[in-house]
Amino acid sequence: MRLAVLCPNLIGDTVMATPALRALRRTFPGARIDAILRPNVAPTLDGCPWIDERVLYHHRSAWPEQRTRAVASALRRSRYDVALLLPNSFRSALLATLARIPRRVGYARGGRSWLLTDRLAPPVDTRGRYVPTPAVGYYLALARRLGCEAGSIRPELFTTPEDEAAADRAWARLGLGRRVVCLNTGGAFGPAKSWPADYFSTLAGRLAAERDADVLVLCGPAEREVARRIAAGADNRRVVALADEELSIGLTKACVKRSQLLVTTDSGPRHFAAAFGVPVVSLFGPTHIAWTRTAHPLAIHLQQPVPCGPCQRGVCPEGHHRCMVELRPEAVFDASTRLLGAAG
Repeated sequence: MRLAVLCPNLIGDTVMATPALRALRRTFPGARIDAILRPNVAPTLDGCPWIDERVLYHHRSAWPEQRTRAVASALRRSRYDVALLLPNSFRSALLATLARIPRRVGYARGGRSWLLTDRLAPPVDTRGRYVPTPAVGYYLALARRLGCEAGSIRPELFTTPEDEAAADRAWARLGLGRRVVCLNTGGAFGPAKSWPADYFSTLAGRLAAERDADVLVLCGPAEREVARRIAAGADNRRVVALADEELSIGLTKACVKRSQLLVTTDSGPRHFAAAFGVPVVSLFGPTHIAWTRTAHPLAIHLQQPVPCGPCQRGVCPEGHHRCMVELRPEAVFDASTRLLGAAG
C-alpha cells in the first residue's frame, strides 16, 4: 500500500494528528506512508519514525515546486492507493483528486463530499452545528476507517540530534540549570490568544524567586521583542529569553522536552508538552478547550468565563480582551505550583 496523509495546516493540530500516524504505521508496517505538510509545519514531525517521506505543499508558496499543480503532479507519479485527508478544507480534497489517488478518505465538510470516496459525517448537534470535538479523536476516526486500531491517544513527538545540540548551546549561553520552567506566549491564531506580557513577567519573577526555578521565555521569530520584554520585566537574573538564539521548531521542542513545566497560551508549543509528558498550564481565552483537549495527566487548563466567550475570533471583537486580562497571574502561579509539586 502507498498512503498519502494530508496533514493539518497548524503546528498544534499536527501534533494532535500523531496518534493517527502511529496507528497507521502499526496497522500497515510495510506500507509506504508519506506526509504532505506545509513547509513551516514540517519540522514538527522531524525524527518521526512513522512516515517515510515528507512532501512540502502550500498553494501560495514562493517556490513553484511546492504549489498545487507541481505537488499534484508529483503525487500522481507516486501512484498512491489512498489519501487520508486530515484537514477539512476543500483544497486538500482537490489536491488528492488532481493527484488521481483512487481512494480519498475525509470528513464531509466544506462542500467537498463529491471529491471523497469515503465520507465521514462530522459531529453535529440537533441544529446541525459542529460540536467541539477533541482533534485527537477526530483524526483517529479517519484512521479507523482504514481498519486501524486506535491504541493510545497520547500525542508523541521526537527530537533530532541537531535539535538537542541547539538546546545544549542555548542552555550553556543562557546559564540554565536543571530546574527550568518554560513560558510561551502568542500563536498563529491571532493576538486574542495572547496573555499580557506584564502578567508573564510577574509570573516569571515569582517562579524564579519562590519556586527556585530558572525561567526560559520561548518565542517564534515574530515574538522576539515581546520575549525580551517579559524577561526584562521580571527583573530577575534567572529569567531569560530565547530571543537572541537561532530559532527553530526543533529548538523549541528540545527546550520543552527538558523543562519541568510549560506555561503557555493555546498555541502549538502547548502540545509539545503533552507529546513529551511535560506538565503544562494552558491559558485559554477566545478558543474552546474541547477542540484541543488531550489525555495528558499533568495538564491544567485555565479559562476565565466571560459573557462574550469563547468567541473563536483571532482578534477580540469587543476590544477589551477580558477573557485574558481577567485571567490573573496569581491563578496561573497557583496552578504552576500544583503541577511542579505533582511532578516532583
